[in-house]
Amino acid sequence: MAEEPQGGRFVTPGFMAGFALVTAVFFAWALANNLNDILIRQFQKALALSRTEAGFIQFVFYLAYFLWAVPAGLLLRRFGYRAGLLLGLGLYAAGALLFYPAAELHRYGAFLLALFVLASGAAFLETAANPFIARFGSPERASQRLTLAQAFNGLGAVMAPLVGGIFIFSGVEHSPDQIAAMSEAQLQLYRASEAAMVQGPYLVLALLVILLGLALAKVRLPTVAQDTGLTEGGGHLRAVVRNGQLRAAVVAQFFYVGAQVGIWSYFVDFVKHLMPDTPEKTAAFYLSGSLLLFMVGRFVGAGLMHRIRPTRLLGVFALCNAGLMVLAMTLGGGAAVAALGLASFFMSIMFPTIFALGIRDLDEGTALGSSLIIMAIIGGAVFPPLMGLVSERSDLQIALVLPLLCFAAVAIFAKAARD
Repeated sequence: MAEEPQGGRFVTPGFMAGFALVTAVFFAWALANNLNDILIRQFQKALALSRTEAGFIQFVFYLAYFLWAVPAGLLLRRFGYRAGLLLGLGLYAAGALLFYPAAELHRYGAFLLALFVLASGAAFLETAANPFIARFGSPERASQRLTLAQAFNGLGAVMAPLVGGIFIFSGVEHSPDQIAAMSEAQLQLYRASEAAMVQGPYLVLALLVILLGLALAKVRLPTVAQDTGLTEGGGHLRAVVRNGQLRAAVVAQFFYVGAQVGIWSYFVDFVKHLMPDTPEKTAAFYLSGSLLLFMVGRFVGAGLMHRIRPTRLLGVFALCNAGLMVLAMTLGGGAAVAALGLASFFMSIMFPTIFALGIRDLDEGTALGSSLIIMAIIGGAVFPPLMGLVSERSDLQIALVLPLLCFAAVAIFAKAARD
């Protein structure tokens, strides 16, 4: 029998420990997602990649989301949310462990395989955790719970560049002339040492995820009635996709995630492009500061939604970011970097708000609707390589026209959606 949340409660009594651990899952996948922003810069050094080639880190990562989102939703319906979370954490840990042999092989393909396995786990985690948070309290406060949980996702996002800047970036930065002057043996030693910088951090990450999985296996969680009737009622895929707001949310999420991942992927490169004397470690800390604004925005957004309709707030934030993209494209130096960094604050509420609006009133179709929105994360695979290509053929600032268009699409969704 499903345990119903008590009316009006933010978290049902008895489930606070479970709520905290599921919230920790949000933190965990943010670490993986945002360490990619460091890997893009690091692999340009360690593996001699172009900016476009490095952008395929995000392509492989978010391709896994696209491929696994619907299977994850079906698994949740059959075996429940706990099973989905535990499988996701297991795949996440396996992918993180694969970074060690990938660094020994010093092959880009091996790193991409590790990232794909890790991202497969993250896809299960996001598909399970986002709708599961709604089960921990009253339905009318689901958006607030999701925004709060996503705030801890923001904390993980803040920590990732700090971890990467301290433990992955070596601080050794050779100019093109210095690299050209190296012997083949010196160059191979330099690149191998840079590749090895990822081994320690990802081993620690794997250990932490394993511990989180062990805790989730034991903690009390809300019981959700399993729906195995995949072809009946409102849970049927065809019935779910007939929901117009869900379809619009999938499109909006595609563009939002594309903008977010594109901006963060090249933030360090953007700083180095406009402020060439800035060390990589410092640029990583600037990214961490931007992501701190992202986390703060989640808390601020959760508070503002007590007074402002989510659709209205989403529209205002999307328009603010469209304006910031124009400033980042046209200003120079620190002013452009500041404009790009401030965009993280206004991105803060977009994913959870679009998600909550998309699964609104889906009832037994919530798991499948959730998986469709998670599939839209493929936007994070599409836009970084496109931005890399545009930047190499013109300029990195010009490439910001792509996230500008993405935020315009989010603003259109906010105007049309209903709370």
